[in-house]
Amino acid sequence: MIVAKVVGAGGYGGVGIIELLTGHPEVRISTLVSLSDAGKSISEVYPHLEGFCDIVVAEPGSPEAEAPADVVFFSTPDQVGMKLAHAELERGAKIIDYSGDFRFKDLSAYAEYATRIGKNPEHTSPELLDESVYGLTELHREEIRHARLVGNPGCLAVSCILGLAPAVKNKFIELDNIICDCKTGVSGGGKKPSASFHYPARYDHMNAYKLAGHQHVLEVERELTVLAGEEARVTFTAQVVPVCRGIMSTRYARASAKITVADLLEAYRSFYKGSAFVQVYDRSANIGSAHVRGTNYCKIIVDFDERTNCVRIISHVDNLLKGQAGSALQNMNVMFGLPETEGLLSVPKYP
Repeated sequence: MIVAKVVGAGGYGGVGIIELLTGHPEVRISTLVSLSDAGKSISEVYPHLEGFCDIVVAEPGSPEAEAPADVVFFSTPDQVGMKLAHAELERGAKIIDYSGDFRFKDLSAYAEYATRIGKNPEHTSPELLDESVYGLTELHREEIRHARLVGNPGCLAVSCILGLAPAVKNKFIELDNIICDCKTGVSGGGKKPSASFHYPARYDHMNAYKLAGHQHVLEVERELTVLAGEEARVTFTAQVVPVCRGIMSTRYARASAKITVADLLEAYRSFYKGSAFVQVYDRSANIGSAHVRGTNYCKIIVDFDERTNCVRIISHVDNLLKGQAGSALQNMNVMFGLPETEGLLSVPKYP
């Protein structure tokens, strides 16, 4: 059995990976760590886990928290994992970090990311960046297979990159102004209460945010640039809508070649052949956020408007699963040589 530790177990990302691991046939959770919930059983914090996981949460820095494990999930805020990663690696663990601490190999790129989220731009473990792997499994499967340190992608970045990758790889679209229009559920703001995420402030209300520069743009532009072999530029608009979970991203770009919808569909289905969690549909599909809720799937609708010469790609993911804990478990499976789908083949809940 793979022995797993979850650091930051009390948040949405932490409980998400606990839910998945309790149903994984090859994993045993040994340790849960959380600053806010130390001393409590995790099923006291989240009663729906009673009987599935009743481990008492350890305090950070305690002997229990520093017990060795085969894999450590850092479901922690930015700049926590970078301070603790060395010790876990020295104890022999493989690491999957949810934050942006290990998404960038370049220090200047990390500094820009940190500045956009109001953090210190200095990385405290820069020597680990070179060996870190960006954890978007569908694009970096082979690198992840040999990695001991993976930086999970941002939730909006997952949605945008998966939706655009085949079009960019096949040079179907112009790269100078790709438009990403992204709507995300309230749970993307995390568990900690705040005035702007208080129920009366969110109910029947939607708004755009971080128009001056969203941090996930850096991931999207980098990955698309690598795929294209030339610079990609993105106009990115993130919006919070009054739903609990889910991301709908609509991408627009001018076609750079004479194409048809059939060309797009063939390219997308070929690109994602063998990727169990990406499903491609044509413009007639009645697909929405409910059809990925509680799953690790990304469902993509492909369209081309011949009248305006505009490629239009719509994707749906669950921000807490494919956008977070589901991707983390998918990466763990690959890192340990397990079937990529192990513990992740759940049916969406309907209605």
